[in-house]
Amino acid sequence: MLAFVGQRFPYVRDKCLELLVDTAPSVGVGEWQSQDVKDRPEMVTRELVNVSMETRIDWTYQDWQKTTGCNLPWAEDHFQERVSGIPHNPPPSEAWWPYAQRGNEEHKNDQMFSHTYPERFWPKRARANAWYEGPGVNDNRGIRYPYGDLSDVVQQLAENPLTRQAYLPVWFPEDTGAVHKERVPCTLGYHFMVRENGVNVTYFIRSCDALRHWPDDVYMAGRLGQWVVLKLAERGVHFNVGKLIMHIGSLHIFEGDLPALELKRREQ
Repeated sequence: MLAFVGQRFPYVRDKCLELLVDTAPSVGVGEWQSQDVKDRPEMVTRELVNVSMETRIDWTYQDWQKTTGCNLPWAEDHFQERVSGIPHNPPPSEAWWPYAQRGNEEHKNDQMFSHTYPERFWPKRARANAWYEGPGVNDNRGIRYPYGDLSDVVQQLAENPLTRQAYLPVWFPEDTGAVHKERVPCTLGYHFMVRENGVNVTYFIRSCDALRHWPDDVYMAGRLGQWVVLKLAERGVHFNVGKLIMHIGSLHIFEGDLPALELKRREQ
């Protein structure tokens, strides 16, 4: 296990990339995003397991963009889709996602993805073929109760700021066991806790590409903390932006990325 407490994200990322290149073991899991890659040696990964970090979230999204080095404008565009209240599938910003845009089509079924973050943030009215704007009585339900969504989490924090229950899941029961043989979310969920007058976000993610996704994942998790602070203020409940605590099950790069990383290192 690797744990970084108090360091800024650029330091944590550089240190982990150094370890991934120099000492991390190679792991060939045989599949990627539900696709068979057994015959593609460039898709074997270098992996660090159980990486955790704790860092202060910047107060403004502009400063947080600089800290994370996220892909702009995509990261902010997609974040706005996530918090829009609309369970987009596909989200419009997939058209300008900076990596493997053409490959996105391979993960669609009837022009929709197996899941999207906007759907998981706003699951009440998400449907298999379209999102639904009907009355609340027709909202999606769990085993016993109606689904909650991001707005319900904010309201829960407004009513009881010290609650330990404010959790937004992205991993749903339909993902368990990947019985549908489609892509499943990398993100497990976000836990919000107000402590020391700040809204802290604990972000659980099972798998993360250190090159293509990590800066954007960090940005959007911290950005979500900023957004929750704003929405609480609109309800008359005022807190500071707190910390981001991120737990990563598998942080990895691909063997095919090593030449570019080695070249970048020589140029520094």
